Formats: sequence, structure tokens, C-alpha cells
Amino acid sequence: MIYYKESNDNKITCLLCSYYCDLKDEQIGICGVNKHVDNKIECLVYGHISAFNIDPIEKKPLYHFLPTSKSLSLGTVGCNFHCNFCQNHGISQEKEIDKSSYTSPQRVVDIAREKKCASISYTYNEPTIFYPYAKDIALEAKKYGIKSVFVSNGFESSEVIDDMKGVIDAINVDLKSFSEKYYKTKLGGNLNQVLKNLIHLQKNGIWIEITTLIVPTKNDSVEELTKIVKWIKENLGVNVPWHISAFHPDYKELNLPRTSFESLKLAHDIAKEEGLKYVYIGNVGYENNTVCPSCNTNMISREYFNVKSYSLKNECCSNCGTKINGIFWKNQKET
Repeated sequence: MIYYKESNDNKITCLLCSYYCDLKDEQIGICGVNKHVDNKIECLVYGHISAFNIDPIEKKPLYHFLPTSKSLSLGTVGCNFHCNFCQNHGISQEKEIDKSSYTSPQRVVDIAREKKCASISYTYNEPTIFYPYAKDIALEAKKYGIKSVFVSNGFESSEVIDDMKGVIDAINVDLKSFSEKYYKTKLGGNLNQVLKNLIHLQKNGIWIEITTLIVPTKNDSVEELTKIVKWIKENLGVNVPWHISAFHPDYKELNLPRTSFESLKLAHDIAKEEGLKYVYIGNVGYENNTVCPSCNTNMISREYFNVKSYSLKNECCSNCGTKINGIFWKNQKET
């Protein structure tokens, strides 16, 4: 994929995200890290990692993608959104790029292999802004059977989503609100494009899970939660996992209270009443079990990010044989 195209007046258009920044020579896009240099887009953070950890895949959160496995997680600085509550604002809103060290795609994959990680996750900041780097890592990783994961705000360009097919295996998208105004004034991007992109990602065969951070007074009304759930059901289907996460004061949003458990449970109950099969309440110590939608057998038991028991057999419920949607280990022994 070529990550830019010619525009008018000696400008070029960056094709990495749906802002499609029209940049004159030496100008940097909204993300702060992609620059018009000599009639091409240069990804300034290529090889310059700002955060590097080994996480359980459940922390992404991905619950239906290789449960119990480890994922090598990395991010750079920069972001194309400006969320007031960003927990990673120290890197996502940072404009200075530390170029004192360089990590090649091959070295990233070597580390993943050394640490026995089943996947590499592009996370912490928005990965579409460093997609050229992520793609090179992902292609190298595929040589060794290592999968690739995006944790994203869902504002990729349509060109990148098409290019992700066969490169990126799974994605968790933050569906942050169902208010166009809230996206425009407090987050970035726009709701309609994120919704279109979710459908596009699914059509391209990328495994999708969705997370919504429940922010008190911002997106926690019954009306808005119901709209989110109905949209998921009608456009992606009832088998797409929905993760409901609790807000805590951070960055510029310090005056709001933490999300109450009652608010999280309300969202959970709305989703179950509408027929979503896999609904998870996250980051509050609540049990997050995957239960068979046919016979209610507890197939995967979790506490925080730890899998306590696993009884799927060949991607199916061990009790009744119902196939569970996701990407699971085949013939994994019970833990």
C-alpha cells in the first residue's frame, strides 16, 4: 500500500486515517507523527517505541481471541484523537519523538518469539498512525505463526482497512459514545465513520470485539446505551463481544466520579435483554465468564485478566457442542 496520494497546490493527502490530512511540504498531520517530506508521507515514529510490555491477551481486552495467551504490546507517541480522559495521555498526546533508540520489525518479532507470545498488539496509542511500522512487524511475525492485534479508536482510513485484510488478525475498537456531538467536541473523528469502519473491518474477516468506557453524565444514559447495543446487534450481530469498562478520573477529566457498578450493570442488562450473547464488565474485579449461549455452561472463567478455567473443546462448548464465535486454541487442555 502507498500511504499517500497527490493533492492540489503541491500538497499530498495522508491515507492512514479518516482525517485524510492534506499536507503541504514539511507539514505534519493531526496525529503529530506523519509528515509530508519530499512528496511522500514519512512516519516519524517508525521504529521508535514509547511503551513495550508483555500482557495477557485478556488485557486488550480480547476474550474470544487465543485465551490464556501472552501478547507483546507496543505503542509510539501520537494520536489522531484528543480524548479528555485518556489514560495514556503521556504518550498519546506527546509531540516529542525520542529517536535515541530504534527497534526494527525483525527485532520486535524476535522478542515476541523469545518471550513465547502468541501475538503482537499495537496499542497504548492509536496504531493506525504508525500502520507502516505495524504492518512490517505483522508481516514478519506471520513467518513464525505469530498473530497481530490492533487496539484502536476505529478511525482508520478505508484504504488501511482493506490493507489490514490478511495482515491484522483481530481488533478491539473503542466505541466511545453514540453521540456525534460528543465525538466532534471531546474526542475526535466522527461517530458515523467509526460505525462504517466497524462494518468494513468485519467484512474483511478481522475478528472484532468492542469496548465502551462508561463515563458518568457523558454516555451512560439508558437511551444512549440502548442505541449502542441495538446498533451492534443490527449491524455486526449478537456474537460480537461487548466490553463495558469503568471510567476513573484522568488527564483533563478529573472532576467526574468513577463509574458506579450500578451503571456498568445497567449497560450489561440492556445488552443481554437485547440479545447480545457475550457481554463483559471490565476493570472492576467482576467475574467475566464466557457462558455457552445454548446451555449456560461456564466455558471460560476469568478474574481480572487471569483465566481460572477453560473448558472449550475444538472451539465448541464441552457440554452441548455449540460453536463459540472467536479465534480459539484447538484441542487446548483444560486449565
